[in-house]
Amino acid sequence: MDNNFNNLSLIRLIVKWKWHILIITVVAAICGAIFSSSRFITPLYKSEAIAYPANISPYSDETETEQMLQIINSQSIVDSIIEKYDLWTDYKIDRNYQFAKSYMMYMYHENIKITKTPYDAVSIVVKDKDPVTACNIAKDILYFYDKKVDELHRIKTSEVVNMYARQLENKQKDIDHWKQQLADLGTNYGVTNYEQQSKELTKGILSGSSKASELMRNLQQYGPEQIDLENKIIEEATAYVDVKQDYEQNLRFFFSDLTYSNIITEPYPADKKCYPVRWIIVLFSGLGAFLLTILILFVIENKKRLLPAEK
Repeated sequence: MDNNFNNLSLIRLIVKWKWHILIITVVAAICGAIFSSSRFITPLYKSEAIAYPANISPYSDETETEQMLQIINSQSIVDSIIEKYDLWTDYKIDRNYQFAKSYMMYMYHENIKITKTPYDAVSIVVKDKDPVTACNIAKDILYFYDKKVDELHRIKTSEVVNMYARQLENKQKDIDHWKQQLADLGTNYGVTNYEQQSKELTKGILSGSSKASELMRNLQQYGPEQIDLENKIIEEATAYVDVKQDYEQNLRFFFSDLTYSNIITEPYPADKKCYPVRWIIVLFSGLGAFLLTILILFVIENKKRLLPAEK
């Protein structure tokens, strides 16, 4: 019964003051429409790019997408976007303000949202008062991302290339050193091929040749060294070829011109603003005024009952 009574009281209140409530609600809605116009609120336009990472390897336990997010949110890319598009002027931030950097970071992340989609892609949503600028910022974030990853890869690849180059140089020095020792054995002692010379010298020794006997003594003394040098040269040459293959592969990566993102959705200049949504402002302005008016009228109508009686 009390609820029904309260409902009836509320209905009677609305009926009694209907014109006042209607006028205030309409005026509030009109004010919401006026103050949400471009004259009072700068409209923002949204542009979105969606991309998957490519040609990168994850660190630790992170995924390629998480690595892409980390790099895109790096300070160097943020600073590049801020400086290229002079966001200090765009966001009306005074560089001399004490907390200018903190405020810039707040405004940047309010207007530029970079998130992971449910399908492990990266979404870049940019809002700006100029639709073309919003589109270009989204494109350049991916451009600076490619540039940053390329820079990181070149630094690491150059280290690997230099390592392999030093390794090849050392191996070539060893091969040249052993070849020189092998040449000295041939020049000084006539030892060039132990197995072949041993077979041929047998005929010379049987014929009583003194030179053959001397060469045989040299073969017996220096032959094992000659065989050892040949084996070393063959093993090192094989290893040299393997290292050179790795060196050339990394060298190709160093000089290659790769991109590190597959763009699924290209950003484009929006033809309709995304903020403010005027109908929502008008609706809540009217609804808020309606409820507030009823509350005030309820207090006025029940003032005597709500206030304690005077003695």
